[in-house]
Amino acid sequence: MSILWLIAIVMIVVTAHLIYTRYVPIKGVPCVDPNIECNHDKVTLDIRDYQKAAKDKVEGAIVIPVPYLRRYYSEISSQSIYVIASNHLEKNLAIRFLKNKGFHVIGYTLTDCQCKKKIEQMV
Repeated sequence: MSILWLIAIVMIVVTAHLIYTRYVPIKGVPCVDPNIECNHDKVTLDIRDYQKAAKDKVEGAIVIPVPYLRRYYSEISSQSIYVIASNHLEKNLAIRFLKNKGFHVIGYTLTDCQCKKKIEQMV
């Protein structure tokens, strides 16, 4: 009976870790407008997949999709990074990974964010 409890506890811990890593927002990393934030020491990192990044290009951005980030993060030249993502899941995974590798993420923008559309409709 104790082995079943141990297996159940391990499964709960693994599930909780996966949920936390994917869905819990990262504190201290604000959503900012890329046009307002002017810092020449930062690198703009586009973590969207190649098709989305090609359709909506960001000038001067390094395009490394989330699945390739573990392999190519060493190509990022600066420690200060601004992230462009398509959704919250990509953003959370990438920022957590980059912070664990010692990068300082100064902000992010979501291209599929509904809050910008709501603000534009109000104005």
